[in-house]
Amino acid sequence: MPEDRKGLILVYTGPGKGKTTAALGTAFRAVGQGLRVVMIQFIKGSWHYGELDAAEALGKDRLEVLPMGRGFVKIGAEKPEPEDVRKVQEAWALSCEKISSGNYDLVILDEINYAISYKMLDPEPVAEALRRKPDSVHVILTGRNAHPSLIELADLVTEMREVKHPYQKGILAQRGIDY
Repeated sequence: MPEDRKGLILVYTGPGKGKTTAALGTAFRAVGQGLRVVMIQFIKGSWHYGELDAAEALGKDRLEVLPMGRGFVKIGAEKPEPEDVRKVQEAWALSCEKISSGNYDLVILDEINYAISYKMLDPEPVAEALRRKPDSVHVILTGRNAHPSLIELADLVTEMREVKHPYQKGILAQRGIDY
């Protein structure tokens, strides 16, 4: 196929499972096509996820996964802890660097939508960075509650909708499926 490369903005959002999984599937496909990929995880960090070992097996020169958070953050009536906000800000600074570096063809901002909806990151600088990104760089944003301004900028938006989940039957997260 002839390549007419246009860096796309993809958003995987919604209340169902599969947003990070979809991003990783795209990353896997991109690596198979010789693209260089980095995934910056805004919230994940305290657990060991299978994608870390998979990325290591592929080689950091092809797929780099960078967990930048501490894990789950407080939401709702409780404000996120300052340390979580600081880590999100660090992840955002690194994201801007990676997007503009020229070293990656695909940059995945995993769970950035949570960081925005939890008021840990302002959506406007994210939208502005997406407007200014290099033309050839693809960017994926994951997490529930994608901000309307990011949905508007995106070339593709997929909403995951839960129809059925094993947790409803009391089945806990499964290694290799959920983490």
